[in-house]
Amino acid sequence: MASDSIEHMFDRVAAGSAQRMPAAAELAIFLARLGAPTPGLTDAERIDRIDVLERLKSAAAAAQAGLTVDFDASQRAEQAAAGVPAREQGRGVASQVALARRDSAVKGSRHLGLAKALVLEMPHTLAALAAGEISEWRATIMVRETAVLSVEHRGRIDGDLAGRLGSLGDRGVEREVRKLAYRLDAGSALRRIRGAVADRRVTIRPAPDTMARLTGLLPVAQGIAAHTALSRHAHAAKASGDPRSRGQIMADTLVERVTGQEHAEAVPVEVNLVMTDQALLAGGDTPARLEGYGPVPAALGRSLVRGSGPLAEAADVWLRRLFADPDTGDLVALESRRRCFTGLLRRFLVIRDEACRTPWCDAPVRHGDHVVPAASGGLTSAENGQGLCQTCNHAKQAKGWEAAASRAGPGAAVVVVTPTGHTYRSVAPPLPGPTPSPSIAGAA
Repeated sequence: MASDSIEHMFDRVAAGSAQRMPAAAELAIFLARLGAPTPGLTDAERIDRIDVLERLKSAAAAAQAGLTVDFDASQRAEQAAAGVPAREQGRGVASQVALARRDSAVKGSRHLGLAKALVLEMPHTLAALAAGEISEWRATIMVRETAVLSVEHRGRIDGDLAGRLGSLGDRGVEREVRKLAYRLDAGSALRRIRGAVADRRVTIRPAPDTMARLTGLLPVAQGIAAHTALSRHAHAAKASGDPRSRGQIMADTLVERVTGQEHAEAVPVEVNLVMTDQALLAGGDTPARLEGYGPVPAALGRSLVRGSGPLAEAADVWLRRLFADPDTGDLVALESRRRCFTGLLRRFLVIRDEACRTPWCDAPVRHGDHVVPAASGGLTSAENGQGLCQTCNHAKQAKGWEAAASRAGPGAAVVVVTPTGHTYRSVAPPLPGPTPSPSIAGAA
């Protein structure tokens, strides 16, 4: 692929509405050519191409922003014409954007918000992005740092920094925007602080080697106070001869104080663990699956179930058997006459689906709901059930969304059709083992 073809595509994308945007088919062909090998380039040509491709990414982000705003306006107009109440217009738009961008619904909302701010309120920042002068992340910083300002003040900052953005790094953009924001609106700093305090929360994410990161986003005084208390306790324990490291003492103390247990290793909270019978009872090495984390070694699974070892010492254990289809490996379907997914049926969906079933959404399961709505004759069963996050469950209630359970191919599949006619297929994550026999869900 010649270098001038990259430049040509960059010019067309960057020009935006100034000339005809490449059609989707043209972009697909260009994408295929983009990854083709390019032998014989000099190092200077490689650097030139890296530079052009970086600017192309920015121009593509600007083009996406324009298309996203147009799509939002079009969908809202269609929904209004169909009689959708004003307060519900726009539902499902961010989710469709997320699916197109292979992102979660939460990120889809961020993409939509960023696009609206750039296209409707920050033309100079959008122009810098389209020209490849700044990255999408630096445009995001501009939008984020002006979020608490009025539209007028946001526009003034957009204009004041026009022509300078390309020479600023991430921190530089952040500093300059805040400096101007504080000058235009001194109260913006207080509003930012109030918003940050309102956003305090505790989250958990998997970490390598069967560890987890428990994170607390706290007001600074509270965060320092909590860390100081743990640090002082660790210092006193070390002075008394405790053989653990300071970090280990602080981590164990955090668990003990939060749960009220005497020892961090003996917290009898429910942990859903799915593993094959061979791995549990016959010393097999098929990895188990820990709800909210993912795959774990079979030996660790046995340790958790037995309530023994350094990670499960003295903990109470409950076992519940869940049987899988020997041919497909799917958990067997459970039937229920209820209209809501509650109790064991809801737990079944959470264990089977592991995370929100919407493609590319890794959010925790918050809602158990029907694939085919109960009002349309859908059964309240495991086969017609799916675990979803709150955002995705609400999005599929919008006009034009359809879903159906599918048995084509392995796994419990759900086929989703969006209002634009695009089809997406999600499959429940595979259980431990290729075709596991009776699987056991243990709680440790």
